Parts: sequence; structure tokens; C-alpha cells
Amino acid sequence: MSELLKSIDARTRLAGTNKLEILLFSLGTDLRTQRKESFGINVFKVREVMRTPPVTAAPDMQPGVEGMVSLRGQLVPVVDLSKYCGIDPEGKREIMIVTEYNGHTQGFLVESVDTILRLDWAQMRIPPEMMTSRLGGLVTAVTELEDSRLIMMLDVEEVLAETTKYDDDYLFRDIPSMERDFTVLYADDSSVARKQIEKTLQALGVRGVPAVNGRAAWEELEKIAKHAEATGRKVWEVLNLVLTDVEMPEMDGYILTKKIKSDQRFDGVPVLMHSSLSSISNQTLGKSVGVDGYVPKFEPHRLAGAVRQMLSPEDTQLLSS
Repeated sequence: MSELLKSIDARTRLAGTNKLEILLFSLGTDLRTQRKESFGINVFKVREVMRTPPVTAAPDMQPGVEGMVSLRGQLVPVVDLSKYCGIDPEGKREIMIVTEYNGHTQGFLVESVDTILRLDWAQMRIPPEMMTSRLGGLVTAVTELEDSRLIMMLDVEEVLAETTKYDDDYLFRDIPSMERDFTVLYADDSSVARKQIEKTLQALGVRGVPAVNGRAAWEELEKIAKHAEATGRKVWEVLNLVLTDVEMPEMDGYILTKKIKSDQRFDGVPVLMHSSLSSISNQTLGKSVGVDGYVPKFEPHRLAGAVRQMLSPEDTQLLSS
């Protein structure tokens, strides 16, 4: 299986082309429905695929967390995705996908892995409500392959948030409100990420305009630009910041940023990239398409600080003095 994930670093060249590569996997046949679904995860988030090592149960684990494993001296939580998604398969999950994103490492138990596919984000669609409700809102995108298989992209960020209590209200305490009115357009396909952004902006006293992906954000930007023109104003006078995720169906954050930065109507509107893909290489890729800043997900105080710095640098200086 190590051959499957060789040369992942070379795949960084996909950034800015609206393409992605996903690792396909299965959680097994659900005994209740006799369905065997196919899922995908972005290769950027996969560190390795391995046979499941002995898992040690621990007290007070979150639902779906089987326990911990030791990987080269690092204790890693292990999530049984079948249980987490409400699927009841037969047999053991003997394969573990080790993921690494937003500075955290975790293992996902699956029945099998298939192959790596290169796709265009334009092929990834927002899933129908029936599909998202059946899997507890964990599917962020879906696509159909040439063999008629439906591939569902799991919201692994929500899994991380729910299994590490990243959405507790105390995380948003002590974020000082800003004294001026600002408007931020934010784009993210993860419902848990949008919720956290919304809470952070509310704590700052900033108006937020949500979008579920880059395409929806661009459509909203077009509306804002037309409204600004009709009222004789510049876009930067009515929209102060765009906050965007990287991975999104239909249009990713790199393409969204390139469109904004190449359109004179949006001169003066900074773009802040907000992603769980927070490595130096990803930050460099973001800068190559023109982003003005980069901040990791699930750290409300860092997000608040980055937003404050973009909107009101003098306010940031006063707070730090």
C-alpha cells in the first residue's frame, strides 16, 4: 500500500488548476441496507495507509473513537468511520488510513482502499439533502464515475471537530469585538467550519456572508459588485474581506482567489485563506495565486486575530500594545 501513496509531494502542482486527487475507500456492506458505498478523501490529507495495529481502548473517548494506537512513538486516536457514519458492516476493519491535517494526526478504520483518482473540482457536486441527512451531514461533495459509481467525499474536518470537542462555546470567549462595522464573505463546504467561522465573526461583531463553495462565493461576489456599481461605490466600500477554504466542490479556493485577484472590480478587497491544509507548501501555493494571508482552521482566536489584522491593522496594534 505504500506504493499507492508515493510521490504525494509532486501532487502539489495540482493547486490552482481546480483539480484534486482522492483516495477511494469502502466502509463495507451495510447489513441493514445491503448497500456498499464508495467514499473518498483528498490525498493531501493522507499520510499513509496501513494494516490496523492493535488499538488500545481508553476511558472517556468520544463516540466513534475506538481508542489509541502508537505510531513511531506518537499516540494517535483511531475513529471507526463505519460506526461514526451509522453503517453496520460485517467483519473487521483491518485497514487504517492515517490522516494529517490542521496539525492533528488521526487514524480512520475502513474495510478496504481502492485507488487514487485525479478529478476536477468542477466534477464534484454539492450532495442532495437526502444523502447528507442519511449520513449525518458528513458528505460535503459527490461525483459519479464512468462506471456509474457514486463517490462521496466525507467531511473529515467535522469528524475531527466532533471527536476533539472543537466546537465548544468556551473556544470563542475573550475575543474582543471590533469597533467598526465590517462585512466578510466566507466560503467553506464544511458545515462545522462555517459554523465556527460564523461564531468567530459574531464575537468580533463582524457581519458574515456565507457561501458553500467557491462557485457560490463567486456568484455572491458578482452580485455585490453589481450592487456597488449601481449605488456608485467601490466593492471594497461594501465588502471588506473574503475568507476562503481551499478544498471545495465545483470551484476551489485557489481558483476563487485567482478570479478575485484578476478582476479590477475587487481591487482593495483582501483574501484570507482558511484551511486545514496548513503546511508551508500549501501556504506557498496560496501566496502564488495572490492570497493576502493564511490561517489554519479550528483555532478561533488565531482566525479572529488574522481577520482583525486584515480589517483594521491599527486595531491589532492597539490590542498588542
